[in-house]
Amino acid sequence: MGTYLSTPKTDKVSEDGENERVRYGLSSMQGWRTTMEDSHAAVPDLDPTTSFFGVYDGHGGKVVAKFCAKHLHRQVVKHEAYSSGDIETAVQKAFLRMDEMMRGQRGWRELSSLGDKFNKFTGAIEGLIWSPRGEASNKVDDWAFEEGPHSDFTGPTSGCTACVAIMRDNQLIVANAGDSRCVISRKGEAYNLSRDHKPVLEVERDRILKAGGFIHAGRVNGSLNLTRAIGDMEFKQNKFLSPEKQMVTANPDVNILELCDDDDFIVLACDGIWDCMSSQHLVDFIHAQLNSGIKLSTICERVFDRCLAPSTSTGEGCDNMTMILVQFKKPIRPLTSAEEVDDQLKTASSESS
Repeated sequence: MGTYLSTPKTDKVSEDGENERVRYGLSSMQGWRTTMEDSHAAVPDLDPTTSFFGVYDGHGGKVVAKFCAKHLHRQVVKHEAYSSGDIETAVQKAFLRMDEMMRGQRGWRELSSLGDKFNKFTGAIEGLIWSPRGEASNKVDDWAFEEGPHSDFTGPTSGCTACVAIMRDNQLIVANAGDSRCVISRKGEAYNLSRDHKPVLEVERDRILKAGGFIHAGRVNGSLNLTRAIGDMEFKQNKFLSPEKQMVTANPDVNILELCDDDDFIVLACDGIWDCMSSQHLVDFIHAQLNSGIKLSTICERVFDRCLAPSTSTGEGCDNMTMILVQFKKPIRPLTSAEEVDDQLKTASSESS
């Protein structure tokens, strides 16, 4: 059956948590796919005033998604802009940093440790033989250059989408590369806070063509149906262009929104959900479930059950599914007027359409 199983794997891995700002629930399910290539990160206390949530939808393998789930939020915090309050810059640089970190001996070693076909014993021995040289041994993970048989490794040919939401006080920062999506419910209305990066978008098509690529059958170079992703290094080999201008780029769109008491929750989900439900449909479904007082992770699980296809005949409802539901605790005290907050949301949503 190609990329599909004869029967779907419907076991779900779920989690719930909360702090003084938010409560969240998440779940993931393999479904009809032969492998599970989604990953996620939920860090409600990235620092005392900040929460981080991210979904990563892998393609061509799970390793890049797992790499991002492990490292991306850490790189946000490590960037100097983060400590000065410039989260937008910190998260944008963290997306691009993922591609840099996956190159060379160190990148190869880390990806190998996360991969399916990794011999842990052999890898452990190699890690001892090809250990970092110089100052790196007494520093905390500065990702120093390593010499080794894979020093010229240009990075993985597989990749992943990345959609993350960072909440600091009453500010929400959403960064996205690919076709995973973040949606906010305000007074029951769904607003997209991210844009699906597809070749049909003019700005994406222009960048692809300028980088020497082409679009065939709705895919970059006839292969990839996304225009932004982490990994996918074969599309990032033009040495005369910056990472932001490559055919496929990890550079995210970033939206910043001020939250208010009209905001109910946000949803981050991979395209396995959005292929089956519109943003408003999902928001309506969640509101109906919230009234029953069940756990947020159970709502995610019920979404999967609703989306899962009875067969693989159409392809819809057959993908891996991952979803994070984050509910805001009230009151949320805005720094600006209600009218200005509404204008921010309408602007962000229109730019993401």
